Amino acid sequence: MDLFDEKLSQKLASEAPLADRMRPTALSDFVGQNEVIGPGKLLRQLIEQDQVPSMIFWGPPGSGKTTLARIIANLTHSEFVSFSAVTSGVKDLKVIISQAKDRRKFHSRRTILFIDEIHRWNKSQQDALLPHVENGTITLIGATTENPSFEVNSALLSRSRVFVLQQLAAEDIAAILRRALKDQERGLGQLAVLVDKAVIDYLANLASGDARTALNALEFAVKATQADKNGIIKLNQDIIKESLQKSHYLYDKGGEQHYNIISALHKSMRGSDADAALYWLGRMLEAGEDPLYVARRLVRFAAEDVGLANSRALEQAVAGYQACSFIGLPECNVILAQVVVYLAKGPKSNELYRAYGQVQKDVKETMDQPVPLHLRNAPTKLMKDLGYGKDYKYSPDYDYQEEQDYLPEKLKGRKYLQ
Repeated sequence: MDLFDEKLSQKLASEAPLADRMRPTALSDFVGQNEVIGPGKLLRQLIEQDQVPSMIFWGPPGSGKTTLARIIANLTHSEFVSFSAVTSGVKDLKVIISQAKDRRKFHSRRTILFIDEIHRWNKSQQDALLPHVENGTITLIGATTENPSFEVNSALLSRSRVFVLQQLAAEDIAAILRRALKDQERGLGQLAVLVDKAVIDYLANLASGDARTALNALEFAVKATQADKNGIIKLNQDIIKESLQKSHYLYDKGGEQHYNIISALHKSMRGSDADAALYWLGRMLEAGEDPLYVARRLVRFAAEDVGLANSRALEQAVAGYQACSFIGLPECNVILAQVVVYLAKGPKSNELYRAYGQVQKDVKETMDQPVPLHLRNAPTKLMKDLGYGKDYKYSPDYDYQEEQDYLPEKLKGRKYLQ
């Protein structure tokens, strides 16, 4: 690196977003994730013993995955190579592996390869990592917001430890914000920023556990607010709200959050908690979920969980689906809310669901069972001569009190409905 490169690096570092400048460089400064990295925890012990395995960090955005990987590399005196699965492929990996081998051979220095969004790599790309993880050429740290059980192939998972990072608590975010306001070297401490505890707590709660989002909003608010005649920058809730401008939520229509939230909606309705059900409905709709997807799930719920306890529930659900298809969002949000509350508050019965489950089982085991002769259709003389329809009792003639078998011989007497 020449003098100009060094000056450029210094300039870029000084102009980097606040969230990047405030990245902790030591475990003592790392906020949150005590269940993973707290004193006495397995990962912390491995770091302190310089025995770091290949691992996958699974957690929501802004929970500290990248920061923790950098700290581990620093504490273990390893070369940290950051690699994005979105923009890089196997060709780039080959260059990194070659450099890692040379680094280990000539300088006895290990390489930690950090792959951000590792779930973006397909199976063959992930397979390319296997031999280098196995022989120790690299120590892999993968980061993902998606469930690695679904997104990381089993061979790579078996060679890695998975650590689950949780969404940061509001008090953790508040602590990070206060540190940024005080830090004079990397943060905003050189500025006279006046912000009270209520405003910090407000931003911490709105950030949804994402430290990066909170720091970026704070920096934007400070830059956008003109100092008063005394040089003081005063921040209030209105400024913070405008600076945050949340246009997205922690929700992925094709990812785990999608399935977790629809599951929470179903289980809240099943448990007759209309308030919780409304909340989970709102989480989906406000994040941009297709209202017809929700409506279809409500139709299913009406039959599966309400069933014959209230036969009008299916009518309500179908009407809700039709109404949503007519007018769409945002107007159909109240329609879906009506259906959700109706289903949550009403009586429940899964008798039909259980009954049909037994029917499916019996059908698979008795597909070769013939229809009893007396139940068969007899449109021709030959069929009648063969006994088709013989001795069938026409129910109205018996005032619907006839005694007659309607199931195959093997299932005679089977009761599906209790």
